[in-house]
Amino acid sequence: MNLKHLLAALLAAGAFAPTLATACSACGCTLNADWATQGFQGSTGLSLDLRHDYFDQDQLRNGHGRVDMGAISYPNDDEIQRFTRNHITTLTLDWGLSPDWGASVALPYIERSHGTTAAGDTAPSFSRSSGIGGARVTLRYLGFAAQRDWGLQLGLKLPTGTTGVRFQAGPQAGEVLDAGLQPGTGSTDLVVGAFRFGSIGARLDYFVQALAQLPLATHDDFKPARSLNLSVGLRYVGAGPVVPSLQLNVRHEGLESGANADPDNSGSTLAYLSPGATWTLAESVQAYGFVQLPVYQQVRGLQLEPRWSLSVGLRYGF
Repeated sequence: MNLKHLLAALLAAGAFAPTLATACSACGCTLNADWATQGFQGSTGLSLDLRHDYFDQDQLRNGHGRVDMGAISYPNDDEIQRFTRNHITTLTLDWGLSPDWGASVALPYIERSHGTTAAGDTAPSFSRSSGIGGARVTLRYLGFAAQRDWGLQLGLKLPTGTTGVRFQAGPQAGEVLDAGLQPGTGSTDLVVGAFRFGSIGARLDYFVQALAQLPLATHDDFKPARSLNLSVGLRYVGAGPVVPSLQLNVRHEGLESGANADPDNSGSTLAYLSPGATWTLAESVQAYGFVQLPVYQQVRGLQLEPRWSLSVGLRYGF
C-alpha cells in the first residue's frame, strides 16, 4: 500500500466512526477560515494566520428549547450553569510543501470566565482561566486529481492545553473546574477530514468539508467526546478587494466519558449560518470577519450555548 492509499484508508476509518463529538463546553467556533483566506489551493510557500474568536455562552438550553433561569429555585438537584465567556486567539503557521502537499500547525490561547451554581448550592461559584489550548498539527493532500480540487486531511490535536484550573470565588472556591471547561482536555486526538472546492460560473466559488476529531489517549479519567464538523460555503469573487461569503457550519457532538466527565450534560447537534467577508489589504495581506448565528440547536441535558459568535483575523503570505 503506497502513502496515498494509506492516507485514504486512515481517513475513511475515521470518517465512519460512530458518535463523533467534543465536549460542548470546550468547543470553539466552527467557522472554516482556511477556505475563506486560502481556498485550499495547492500552492507552495508559508503563511501566518492570527485569528480571534469570541462567543458568550449565556443561554441555558435543554433539548431544542431555552430554559428560563429566572424560574429555577435553589438549592437544586442539578448544576445550573450561568455563563461561559470565551476569547480564543489562534496562531496558525501553514506551509505549502508542494502543489500536492501542505502542513499546518495551530496553537490557541484561551481566556475563559465561567459562573455556575453547583448542585445543592444556593450561590454561584466563579472561575477565570487563561492558558494554551491543544495544539493541532495537520497534513493535507490534494494529488488525487489533476485539477487538485479535492483533498484529504490527517493530523493530531496534542495534549498541550492547560489543566487543573480551580474555582476562585463562591461556595466551590478551591475545587477543580469541570474537565470540559479547562483550557485543555489533556487528550491526544486524531483529526481526519476531506474537502472539495470549485467554481459555479465565473464569479461564484464553493467548498464542502467534513472534519472529525477522535480522542485517542486521555488524561485524568476524562475522555472528551468525538466530534464531526460539516461546512458548506459560497463566496462571490471578481468584484474587487472585498469578497463576501456565506457558510453553513454543522457540528455534531457525542458524549464525554470517564469518572471526571459529565455525560448527562454533553452531546449536541448545532447548525450555524455564517455571513462574512475577506478583504485584500495588500498583495500578501488579507483580513476577514464573520458572524455566526445559530439556526438549529439540540442539546442533551442542560447546556449553555451562545446567541452569536464573532471571528476576525489577519493572514500574511510569504
